[in-house]
Amino acid sequence: MKINLLSCDAQRPDKRVIAKCIAEISSSINESLSKELTDILLEGDPINIEVDNKNSGSALRTLRKLSIDYEFID
Repeated sequence: MKINLLSCDAQRPDKRVIAKCIAEISSSINESLSKELTDILLEGDPINIEVDNKNSGSALRTLRKLSIDYEFID
């Protein structure tokens, strides 16, 4: 499943936690790339990631807890 991470609405976003989340839920992103993508997301640009279908429910819950807006990509 592909999702587009649109923005982070948290008042004080924790870069380390967001990067760790992206690395854990994505099927093909390592830790260093997740840090770069986190910076891009926090600057206001959307990013695309692919999530394993078996982890999709917990991944979406985690994104909501971090106040990250997302949308599904066909």
